[in-house]
Amino acid sequence: MNITDLLTKETIILHLQAKTKSEVIDELAAKLAEAGAISDVEAFKQAIWAREKQSTTGVGDGIAIPHAKTAAVKRPAVAFGRSVAGIDYESLDGKPSHLFFMIAAPEGGEQTHLQALARLSSLLMDASFRAKFENASSEEEVIGLLAAKESEGNASSPQAASAGSGRKVLAVTACPTGIAHTYMAADALKAKAAEMGVAIKVETNGSDGVKNALTAQEIEEATAIIVAADKQVEMDRFDGKRVIQVPVAQAIRQPEKLIEQALRQDAPIYRASGQVQGSAEAAKPRTGFYKHLMNGVSNMLPFVVGGGILIALSFTFGIKAFDPQDPSYHPFAKLLKDIGGGNAFALMVPVLAAFIAMSIADRPGFAPGMVGGFLAANGGAGFLGGLIAGFLAGYLVVGLRHLFSRLPQSLEGIKPVLLYPVFGIFLTGVIMMYVVIDPVKALNEGLKHWLSGMGTANLVLLGAVLGGMMAVDMGGPINKAAYTFGLAMIEAGNFAPHAAIMAGGMVPPLGLALATTFFKKKFTKAEREAGKTCYIMGASFITEGAIPFAAADPVRVIPSIIVGSAVAGALTMWFHIGLPAPHGGIFVIPIVKGSAWLYMLAILIGSIITALMVGLWKKEVEE
Repeated sequence: MNITDLLTKETIILHLQAKTKSEVIDELAAKLAEAGAISDVEAFKQAIWAREKQSTTGVGDGIAIPHAKTAAVKRPAVAFGRSVAGIDYESLDGKPSHLFFMIAAPEGGEQTHLQALARLSSLLMDASFRAKFENASSEEEVIGLLAAKESEGNASSPQAASAGSGRKVLAVTACPTGIAHTYMAADALKAKAAEMGVAIKVETNGSDGVKNALTAQEIEEATAIIVAADKQVEMDRFDGKRVIQVPVAQAIRQPEKLIEQALRQDAPIYRASGQVQGSAEAAKPRTGFYKHLMNGVSNMLPFVVGGGILIALSFTFGIKAFDPQDPSYHPFAKLLKDIGGGNAFALMVPVLAAFIAMSIADRPGFAPGMVGGFLAANGGAGFLGGLIAGFLAGYLVVGLRHLFSRLPQSLEGIKPVLLYPVFGIFLTGVIMMYVVIDPVKALNEGLKHWLSGMGTANLVLLGAVLGGMMAVDMGGPINKAAYTFGLAMIEAGNFAPHAAIMAGGMVPPLGLALATTFFKKKFTKAEREAGKTCYIMGASFITEGAIPFAAADPVRVIPSIIVGSAVAGALTMWFHIGLPAPHGGIFVIPIVKGSAWLYMLAILIGSIITALMVGLWKKEVEE
């Protein structure tokens, strides 16, 4: 699709009557409606104003690009308006705007019209091209200017300097709608970098997905990274690198300033959550299986934590207080159980599968993954079935993309809204129902019976292993592996493993908090202050509170917390403790299966062992 398919004579106003920003939006929206591009003018204008509230689309240099992506748009279109006198559009440079391009994009995924809209945004960065628009005398001349510019292809697009310059800057651009500012910012950065002789690569996060994605090696070699974004982008991959974070409009207006700042490395070092500061591997993003799994787990956790704690709160009224037939019935307990267990917690497996699939296949994988996870949850395949569903749906959609790539270009627009959902959901559903669910359900039942039939000695060993795993990397892949196993066991009805896991996760920060209290001479003043925070983090089951201590003295701290956590996990199994809540720390101890006092004793013993080992091993510090 060409830009001239979007901007036609019917959507051009060479002499705007508007005098204010509001009148400009009204006049251009009415022009689009008159041309049959939008079905609901008021709904479209509401979407335009919603975008304006996020940040002005008056980008400066006399240009404004109001835009919206909404169901009120029947077909993609662009309206152009010109005001010789100029209109105050609240532009970034504070100057009046003369050229107005209103972009109307229909809802939907990866469509060819988005690429055309991106090209239009990029062309407007060319000052000489804008000047021709200002002097155009007719609608035909405006269309001719666009057609001539498009025929030039990519030959005139700015190129970054070669990597041989030795100065390497990376950038990511993203605006809320992913239509205009994303690409204008990218072109502004690339043009200025070429002018300065600086090698740059810019990743765009637009409506048609991530393009020109940054690789792990490029991130590793970069001098600094500019993230010009008004929406969430993947940040954990930049752990350990100097990152400049600014609104996307700043990259359009001040690309030279940002590049110079990056070259000076005048930016803080970005730290991803749960990473050990100073780790040599920190700047290398996880890829493959682990990356997809963690994408599912991290998006699932809010449902697990929120739903799990609501379930735990319902138990405080009595274990059966949610049951209207039980003498202990309480209506508020039923409300908590219905919201937490019947809804939030019930979404755990579908959300896990959906985000795993989305990590593999981007947006087209989300719906098949969600449906596959829902089938797993309702078919008895549980957590393991959800994992399989996520990877199955993701790679199925990847296969469909390759298959449908042979279709005519004219069918490109229906792939994300018709072909991927229909075939992806159908194939995922068929394989889940006829191949996956029954065997996985049988495996879950077998695992449940195996755990139930284990002798005390074996259970104690299992508890020690699970508890110790929680302390090995304090929120990393080993920790998450143990945690996800515990979640699977809760869903299968066996609560003992997760009791060991939560105890093991609480011990590292609690043990270090005790160590800083009773062995003060072994820690700096800053560490003693951090130790106070560790009391709260440990009580709340936030193992990551131990990370600063482990990073500062890994040889002494890490073995100490592993031993303490392993002992706590083993003792919970010895005491026959079960925990039906997936999160919550001390706040869910009252609802443990078995003795709450013995459970707290297990955690306390593990914490004391950690504190003693750290306190005895460390040397006194001199401040």
